[in-house]
Amino acid sequence: MTILSDQLHLHPDQLGAHWMPFTANRQFKANPRMIAKAEGMYYWTPDGRKVLDGFSGLWCCNAGHCRKPIVEAIQKQAATLDYSPAFQMAHPLSFELANRIVEIAPPSMKHVFYTNSGSEAVDTALKIALGYQRVKGEASRTRLIGRERGYHGVGFGGISVGGMVANRKMFGAMLAGVDHLPHTHNLAKNAYTKGLPEHGAELADELERLVALHDASTIAAVIVEPMAGSTGVLMPPKGYLKRLREITKKHGILLIFDEVITAFGRMGGAFASQVFDVEPDMITFAKGVTSGTVPMGGVLASKAVHDAFMIGPPGAIEIFHGYTYSAHPLACAAGIATLQLYKDGDLFNRAKQMAPVMESAVHGLKGGKNIIDLRNFGLVGAIELASRPDAPGARAFEVMLKCWEKGVLVRTAGDNIAIAPPLIVEASQIAQIADTLREAIQSTD
Repeated sequence: MTILSDQLHLHPDQLGAHWMPFTANRQFKANPRMIAKAEGMYYWTPDGRKVLDGFSGLWCCNAGHCRKPIVEAIQKQAATLDYSPAFQMAHPLSFELANRIVEIAPPSMKHVFYTNSGSEAVDTALKIALGYQRVKGEASRTRLIGRERGYHGVGFGGISVGGMVANRKMFGAMLAGVDHLPHTHNLAKNAYTKGLPEHGAELADELERLVALHDASTIAAVIVEPMAGSTGVLMPPKGYLKRLREITKKHGILLIFDEVITAFGRMGGAFASQVFDVEPDMITFAKGVTSGTVPMGGVLASKAVHDAFMIGPPGAIEIFHGYTYSAHPLACAAGIATLQLYKDGDLFNRAKQMAPVMESAVHGLKGGKNIIDLRNFGLVGAIELASRPDAPGARAFEVMLKCWEKGVLVRTAGDNIAIAPPLIVEASQIAQIADTLREAIQSTD
């Protein structure tokens, strides 16, 4: 019997050592939801039950699971070069992958700084922003602006600019000098919108108020998600992102788009910034770059941001930042194979073509029990449920558990249910996700 097969069936007393992230540990370990295998659009449980992946793992498996070209690339790389020092040394794959990412990125994005996750990518982008202002002679620009209900990972920088209360309240004062824009969710005006909401572009003008309050000379950067995913799939109002770009340019403030969720096809293009026709100064990415197979993240920086650091003696280190596993050989091999798979399968365009199918399925749930809003764009959708007065989030969580038992994986955020299947999803599978949700919602009080 192999080690792997031994691990497929764990006894309850073997579950205690693993302190699980973002999980009600005691509840989970009383009734575990284990996954043992994956392929294509599906997971399998240890007892052989097949589960349709309606959420791309955790926003990350955009190409589907265990795709042969990616698996083979990782296996080959592990047997060729398992690790290469990230500081003062390099390996060819890191440059090849960077070139491929730049090739599909917005035209102004010319440089890639590698990290290992979205959280690290965000903290890296924030540090680059602060360093940029300093090398440009504006060291007084130290303030960072995030947005309410924003999610930017779990590093101290990310939770500081983030705006999700549960992620912040336990961890003290966080970074000093951070402020937040208001969120854009407006049920009264935008409920049941198909695509981008009509109302809310004016909320970007709140940045002008923050500039008036703090003075532009103190603000280094603004960071937002083009689509706020982890808080419940909140789409940007029409014109909102362009207005933010106009205001940041006007005041010399860097604009960072956190595309950890939206990059690599989710919105119907390589990057959401292209889909929404707004070019920031930096873009953070992770998740879909390797289709979730090997941890990797990064920051795309404009030529202007990168070149600002290229000063002083040629032998001087330009930025004192990085990670032991930056541009890990296995991650780079996975990334190259993943991007090639996206290209060969025309998966970004496929996501765009499947968007109307997703829209129809999501909005076909209108009128369902306790549903108060439906949202969609690209290959992502959300169902917002009315909260139970005494237990916010409990209703959606119960629906998620019922979907799991019925063979479909979805994700909850408060009383929002998010669906974001791999880009290889078929129309019949989107219909299965919607039908399963309809049954689960109708059977939940």
